[in-house]
Amino acid sequence: MGSVLTKPERPVESLLLDVADVLATSLDLDTTLRRVAEVVRKVIDYEIFAILLLNEKTQELRFRFQVGYPPEFTERGRVKVGEGVVGQAAQSRQAVLIDDVTKDPRYIEAVPNVRSELAVPLITKNRVIGVIDIEAREPGYFTEEHRRVLTLVASRMAAGIENAQLYTRTTKQARILLLLNEIARELTSILNLDELLGRIAELVRRLIDYQMFSILLVDAPGEKLQHRFSLRFNENIHLKHEIPIGRGLVGAAAESRQAVLVPDVKKDSRYIETNPETRSELAVPLIYKSKVIGVLDLEHTRRGFFTEEHQRMMMTLAAQIAIAIENARLYEEIERQERRLERDLSLARELQGQLLPQSHPKMANLEVAAKFVPARTIGGDLYDFIPYSLSRLGIVIGDVSGKGAPAAIYAALVSGILRSHAPIEPGPAEMLSAVNLSLAERRIEGQFVSLIYAVWDDEHRTLTVANSGLPRPIYVHGGNNEIIDAVGLPLGLFDEADYDEFRFRMKPGEMFVFFSDGILDARNRKGDLFGRHRVEQIIGECAGQPVDYLVDCIFKAVAEHSAGVETFDDQTVVAIRVKPNSSEKSPTSQKKK
Repeated sequence: MGSVLTKPERPVESLLLDVADVLATSLDLDTTLRRVAEVVRKVIDYEIFAILLLNEKTQELRFRFQVGYPPEFTERGRVKVGEGVVGQAAQSRQAVLIDDVTKDPRYIEAVPNVRSELAVPLITKNRVIGVIDIEAREPGYFTEEHRRVLTLVASRMAAGIENAQLYTRTTKQARILLLLNEIARELTSILNLDELLGRIAELVRRLIDYQMFSILLVDAPGEKLQHRFSLRFNENIHLKHEIPIGRGLVGAAAESRQAVLVPDVKKDSRYIETNPETRSELAVPLIYKSKVIGVLDLEHTRRGFFTEEHQRMMMTLAAQIAIAIENARLYEEIERQERRLERDLSLARELQGQLLPQSHPKMANLEVAAKFVPARTIGGDLYDFIPYSLSRLGIVIGDVSGKGAPAAIYAALVSGILRSHAPIEPGPAEMLSAVNLSLAERRIEGQFVSLIYAVWDDEHRTLTVANSGLPRPIYVHGGNNEIIDAVGLPLGLFDEADYDEFRFRMKPGEMFVFFSDGILDARNRKGDLFGRHRVEQIIGECAGQPVDYLVDCIFKAVAEHSAGVETFDDQTVVAIRVKPNSSEKSPTSQKKK
């Protein structure tokens, strides 16, 4: 390579204007460092240039921007404060100018044939944050004027670099927090343990580019860690050996309940070699309800690959991973119990059928239709009609979280609670609050119910509605479908909750249609939802027909839409229609607490 040439001298004022422009136009660290390099080039036409930033905790200078250095050196190169020309500049807080590095014992060779070097510290707020370093292949190349001007430039640039560092860290932290939140939300929605573990591996890679990944779970006696899922260079492998709690790095993480970060496993006596290529390792305990349930283990072939930032991220995510794993294990256990109880499910379905109304209520001014199709043999949806005095009727439609036997049992509990409160003939909002309180007293983790309760007054043709989390019902009047904005918190999650009531005076021919989310969420082979728009379309087409015909049309359309796809959720529809006779005034509605 040719000699480094000195640029013609530029007025200091012009140079400082360039510096000010850099500080004012970017907060991106890479952009700021690149533009610092461009400004320096206006002073010295370098071939070998670097900006090293200081890690205050380790007191090491690390390459952050460079020109002319071998990539393998800058990737792994670290310079301790006080070592070499660069480290001396950081320690002394003064520029260091070397005319001939071959005669200076402090010089650390990184590029062949270097003869002179100029290192200038970056100082802001009385703190050294890094060093600008320039090297040349000619002895005595740098001058005192270079030192003076570069020191002036560095003093101005340091604040901009620190601001860019802060902005970069803040932006990165915000992205990481958003990603952690997104990952946590996704993990809690996966209930199959094998699928969950595979997805954990995929999502963790979005945070850390590991090469080896394992999840080990504590066995039933709580004495050993068993490999449950492992990847080696993106290939799924099966490891059968067990590791006692307290042995090896993963055993140490489980025993101490703390993350174990090892930059070089060859220097850690606890390490048990399972892959000879491993150099660095990060083992993070998975803790659920103060109990260690497993360990998440990451490995890499590069020494010092995992950082304290990686450790903090994984400790944050580990809590959500532990919850997701326990939820999936609980779900698996429930499924095992369901399989054992399969022979009893036919009887259970018959019993559930007996809990549902055996006939529809007969009202002078109201037609009623309802249908329930469980996703499995039995399900967690429910509907009921509860007679009140003075020609009034309580109408119930509900959807319990989950499906199968647990949901059906919870639905039976809810039905019993509703019936127990019915003798005092509460209004809809009062009934929802009462059921919520009763469920809160009998709280079952992970169980809740979404419920619509309505009261029909047959004499005055009024309907009062309150909702606790079911899809918003549809009110058909005047030839239009109106979606009623009745919403509320599901029952059984919170000790206290208030619910809104909506009251409607209905005319002959007008309808209300209530449905569970199993109707809206039914999918076809392409994954398309049945959706509210299809429900509204069917209601519009069948508005003049009897309500039992309308209900059958909805279920027929849902079945055709999801043909060939396993039904995932229970499906329930309840429809009521004011019998046509004499005309009424326009319906009115009002909301009250």
